[in-house]
Amino acid sequence: MSLLNRTIPAIGAVLAAIGLSSQAAALDEITFGTNWLAQAEHGGFYQAIADGTYEEYGLKVTIRQGGPQAGNQALLIAGKIDFYMQGNMLSPFDAAEQGIPLIEVAAIFQKEPQVLLAHPDAGVEAFEDLAKLPTLYLSKDGYSSYFLWMKSDFEGFNDAQYKPYTFNSAPFIADKQSAQQGYVTSEPYAIEKEAGWEPKIFLLADSGFNTYSNLIEGMKDYVEANPDITKRFVEASIIGWYNYLYGDNTAANALIKTDNPEMTDEQIAFSIAKMKEYGIADSGDSLTMGIGCMTDERQKDFYEKMVRAGVVKAGIDYTTTYTTEYVCKGLGLDLKK
Repeated sequence: MSLLNRTIPAIGAVLAAIGLSSQAAALDEITFGTNWLAQAEHGGFYQAIADGTYEEYGLKVTIRQGGPQAGNQALLIAGKIDFYMQGNMLSPFDAAEQGIPLIEVAAIFQKEPQVLLAHPDAGVEAFEDLAKLPTLYLSKDGYSSYFLWMKSDFEGFNDAQYKPYTFNSAPFIADKQSAQQGYVTSEPYAIEKEAGWEPKIFLLADSGFNTYSNLIEGMKDYVEANPDITKRFVEASIIGWYNYLYGDNTAANALIKTDNPEMTDEQIAFSIAKMKEYGIADSGDSLTMGIGCMTDERQKDFYEKMVRAGVVKAGIDYTTTYTTEYVCKGLGLDLKK
């Protein structure tokens, strides 16, 4: 073999190696902070890592899980992470009032998973019946947000019902004439395991508390400076959520359990089932416009409800807290099985 013939393959191998190295270097790195420990409610983001969707969109995504001491929203505001998983729209409204330039770019959940739980034999058949109970175990945040809405939009709810919820279900389990807050994907499972009976579930979203949830939040200056990265992160996350809910989520669940070793397969399966049953991620507008969708009409309606209830102040320019530029385009609808 001539020197030239021996050299050409070697040059080709070098060029191929350089190409692969350049491709890896071209991935835009993003850190995404969640608002709690890893769980099925974060599954689509883990799915997009596990199945390579983020890489297909030119991204290398690191999930920084939340928790009691995480402070991920503060890290977002400080520019230490790129995006944050916001719980609902009340925090963005508050940020707008304070002049903090946050913006929501997608709403992964059409419904917040917040519920009130009642005993199965307490005579509570509808959401309105909860007003008849003498005791409601609510967190401080719940008391100052959705409970104000309950008192505003329904008859009978009053401050005398309120007792602090310490994230321990024992007082509720012991008191048949009480209700307790929770997430549809979590507390009903824990109560059934502990008490041996299924609580009645009343999803606040189905009674009118229509905030979006599990929003992808960024700082306005970052989003405006990086519209392409934002678009790719939102779209890849949407694909991740379709694949998590309707495809093989085994690898994503393994990543969740790696980040949060206390998470179990049984809890994950329960959470996914409840997300589907109650249309947490996929219902309403998402059925025709795709997971992640937000609309101006829905945002306006929720803001006005919160003003009426005294949860947020009137006169806030709530339209600055979100953008529909990256969502509602029908992306991922073809992935549903």
